[in-house]
Amino acid sequence: MVKEIGFIGLGTVGGHIAANLLKAHYKLSVFDSKPEAAKNLLAQGAQWAASPFEAAQGKDMLIVVMPEKEEVEAALSGTNGFMAGLKPGAILVDMGTHSLETTLDLSAKAAAKGVQFLEAPIWGTKEHAISGLLTVLTGGDQTLLSRCREVFSHFALNIIHVGDVGDATRMKFVVNLVQAELVEALAEGLVLGEKLGFKPDKILEVLESGGVSSPLFNAKGRSIARGDFSRNLALKYVYEGLLMVQEVAAKANLELPAANAVTKVYEKAVKAGRGEEDFSAIVKELR
Repeated sequence: MVKEIGFIGLGTVGGHIAANLLKAHYKLSVFDSKPEAAKNLLAQGAQWAASPFEAAQGKDMLIVVMPEKEEVEAALSGTNGFMAGLKPGAILVDMGTHSLETTLDLSAKAAAKGVQFLEAPIWGTKEHAISGLLTVLTGGDQTLLSRCREVFSHFALNIIHVGDVGDATRMKFVVNLVQAELVEALAEGLVLGEKLGFKPDKILEVLESGGVSSPLFNAKGRSIARGDFSRNLALKYVYEGLLMVQEVAAKANLELPAANAVTKVYEKAVKAGRGEEDFSAIVKELR
């Protein structure tokens, strides 16, 4: 049974996952490269870890939610890295979205230490994380997943096993592509409608009445209409996900013309300084 959990990465989504685990009365040790990100969690009973190593040391499970470059550094930074801190038999849950090569490399390094590895990229926004309604895509041994389900149930509504280690990363590429393209399509529709003289609320009323209706359109459309671009999912991370999709498609000799066009728009938005805003801010570039 998992009792003590280390948690690394307290960003927009990670911090709320950790908060839900505290509410479920797990003993939690947390680390982030920005110590101020842990302030609220420490007030709720979490213990501060001075390094990735300390967050992992002696824990039954370590959950990591970080961008690829930061996670690799946290994993392998010598005696301070979390790989060094993990004990044989511990469970390493990787919830970041990375390149396939990085995922497989982390899995191999865990196996070499006798650490059990579960690939588990998360899908959802800050609001999903707060409400415990995230989706977790998992790749790896199903018996290991069964040991993790109780922990995941405190922050995820959907826990979907898609195959072996590597398969969840591959599936996340599909999710990233479709999600980015849908919001780009919504943004273009709103901008066109506005140019034709319609208010955003009326455009959304029409879209939501027919076959293109979706929860994503509803949530992002309403926030765009309000002019609310507070960060639920950072635009820069959506852009990074699209770059990974392009890389995978190129290796498969696959042409994805819409993905290539959408990636250019997200790239423009990042260069314009909108990377820290919610990815719905893509509409600002089109306007």
